[in-house]
Amino acid sequence: MILQMKAARCLQIAEVWKSLRDGRKISFLGTVLIYGKVHRMKDTRKKYLSALVVLLFLFLLTFLILYLKQKDRTQVQEAEVEEGGQTEEKSLYAGTARWLEENLSEIEEMERIQPVIQEEMVYSFLQGPRSWSEGIPWSGEWSEFEVEGNPFGGFGCGLCCMANIYNTLSPYEVSPWDMFEHAKIASDYKPGGEYGAIDWEAMGCALSVCGIRNELHTKPRTYEEFQQQVRNAKSAIVLVSSGNDDSFWTNTPGHYVNIWLYQEDGTVFLAEPGNPENNRLRIPLRYIYDALKTVSRFQYLLVKDYVHEDNRWRANGINENWNRP
Repeated sequence: MILQMKAARCLQIAEVWKSLRDGRKISFLGTVLIYGKVHRMKDTRKKYLSALVVLLFLFLLTFLILYLKQKDRTQVQEAEVEEGGQTEEKSLYAGTARWLEENLSEIEEMERIQPVIQEEMVYSFLQGPRSWSEGIPWSGEWSEFEVEGNPFGGFGCGLCCMANIYNTLSPYEVSPWDMFEHAKIASDYKPGGEYGAIDWEAMGCALSVCGIRNELHTKPRTYEEFQQQVRNAKSAIVLVSSGNDDSFWTNTPGHYVNIWLYQEDGTVFLAEPGNPENNRLRIPLRYIYDALKTVSRFQYLLVKDYVHEDNRWRANGINENWNRP
C-alpha cells in the first residue's frame, strides 16, 4: 500500500515536471515570435525615418532656393536709379551689366574722339528773318522768335556763334534758340525787350557747362600776339565794330562773329551770322584784329578745347524748322 502511494506520487511529480517543461517551450517560442515582430517594426520605422529625412531635406532646399530668388528680385526692384527724370532698373545679370558697361565705354570713347576739323564740318547759323524767308542754308525759324517784342534776328548773333562751336566740336546738334534757352539757365543771361544780346561772362559760363573750355581776352597790343593766340585756339568768338575799322564791316556798331581754321596765309574761316553773303568765306585775320570793338570790356573769347566729361548739358536735336545745307 505504501509502495502504491509512492508510485502514484512519483507519477504526479513527473506529470507536473512535464507540464512545466512544455510550458517553458511555449513561452520560449512566444518570446521568439514577439521579438521577431518587434525587430521587423523597428526596421520599418528606420526605413520611414530615412525617407522622411530625405523629404525634409528636399523641402528645405527648395524653400532656400525660392527665398534667394525672391530676395534677388526684391533687391533689383528696389535698386532703381533716377536720372534726368527717367527711372532705370539695374540689370539682374552681371554678364549683361558688364556688356553694357564695356559698350557704353566704347560709345563714350567715340564721343571723346574729335576728328580734324575741315571747313565743311563747321556750323554757321544765320540769325536774320530775310535769310529764312529766302530759304538760305543755315537759316531757321528762330529768326522770327521774339523776347518781349525784341526779335531774335536783332540780338542772336552771339547765340548763333555759341551753337556753331557746340555743334562743330561736340557729337551733338542744337539750334541757336536751344542755346538761348540753355544760356538763361546756365548763366546770368537775362534778355529782355530792350537788350537781348548775351554778354561775355554769360557766354563763357554757358559754354563751360557745355564742356567748351574758353578764355576771355582783351585786344593785345600787337597783331602778332593776337595771331598766335588764334593759331593755337580751336575757334574764337570776336566782337567787331565798324567804329574801330570799316574795311570789311560797315554800319556795324557791335556784332559777334565766329572764326575758325587759321591758315599760314593769314586767313581764317568766317561764320558770319548776320550777313549770308559773307558767311563761310575766308578773310584775312587782320580784318578781325583791326575791327575789334575796344570800348567793350572784352574783345574776344578763345575756345581752347571741348572736353566731353565736362559737358553737363548734352542736349541734342533741333526742333525748329531750318534750312539744313
